[in-house]
Amino acid sequence: MVNQNLTATEIGFTHEDFAALLDKYDYHFSPGDVVPGTVFSIEPRGALIDIGAKTAAYIPIQEMSINRVDSPEEVLQSNETREFFILTDENEDGQLTLSIRRIEYMRAWERVRQLQAEDATVRSGVFATNRGGALVRIEGLRGFIPGSHISTRKPKEELVGEDLPLKFLEVDEERNRLVLSHRRALVERKMNRLEVGEVVIGTVRGIKPYGAFIDIGGVSGLLHISEISHEHIDTPHSVFNVNDEVKVMIIDLDAERGRISLSTKQLEPEPGDMIKNRDLVYDKAEEMAAKYREQLLAKQQGATAAAAVAEEDIPPATELEDEILPAAELEDEIPPAAELEEVTPVVAEIEEEIPAATETEEQIPAAIEE
Repeated sequence: MVNQNLTATEIGFTHEDFAALLDKYDYHFSPGDVVPGTVFSIEPRGALIDIGAKTAAYIPIQEMSINRVDSPEEVLQSNETREFFILTDENEDGQLTLSIRRIEYMRAWERVRQLQAEDATVRSGVFATNRGGALVRIEGLRGFIPGSHISTRKPKEELVGEDLPLKFLEVDEERNRLVLSHRRALVERKMNRLEVGEVVIGTVRGIKPYGAFIDIGGVSGLLHISEISHEHIDTPHSVFNVNDEVKVMIIDLDAERGRISLSTKQLEPEPGDMIKNRDLVYDKAEEMAAKYREQLLAKQQGATAAAAVAEEDIPPATELEDEILPAAELEDEIPPAAELEEVTPVVAEIEEEIPAATETEEQIPAAIEE
């Protein structure tokens, strides 16, 4: 039987020794560290986590996920081991506060930066709208779609719950800005099936002083006022009305900006036909578009030929080298030092012909006396 009355001196290990041993093997934690921990107690609004510190660390329910959590059991299980982010330093009780949400947050930003770099199209459901646009979640992060980048005939308020294809416009973790475009995603998808010089049928959806917006298969293209007719017009309202069905030709596809530029001017058989005889323009549209494509192709081939000729005019490097005199020949052109020295006596003779300053001074008074 062990003698329970042994003194600390007889054991050879004091309370101070034990405290020193704990300090020796104690881990030092700092806010911002990511550490492994094991769940050993789940509470109604949080959980206690063993991370190797003297006191169990605590994770509140609001720090358990980047998404809304109603119960800790939705995220954590007893005896589960996983990574935790140290959110705050020890409180007065020596307890650290942990977070899973912060880890998910950092990884989510890393993921959306990668998606933006790949120019990927993502899908997300609208969970709310406001005056400026619509709100979605991407990788758990809140994203914003400006109203000008929502391309749908539905009222904004009816978009809640609808799943939309989206492209990234801005990813800025420092400013917590994640901006997306529905219009650009649709335009890119539509652009894959469109070509410059193609004639399409669309519907006028809006008229502005600078042009008309034409819906072509669910995406919007701009018919600028300068591309309506060869004749001058004061306003697009004098040519079109909202809901008019029109034939237009695609003259530019800008996938990066999500813009489609249109023209009816290029379809006019004669300047001003869009104002005088619109039906004729529509009847001859395909014929005029074919001519436009031929001109475009000829221009491209001409540019290619010009570039080829320019390259031919540049002599090869070997020919340029032939024009450069070898160093030995250049040295032959430079007179030797001995020849330069022969010039020196001539300079001395010239100097002898120039009277000294004193001699000139002596002649000045004489000239005055005369």
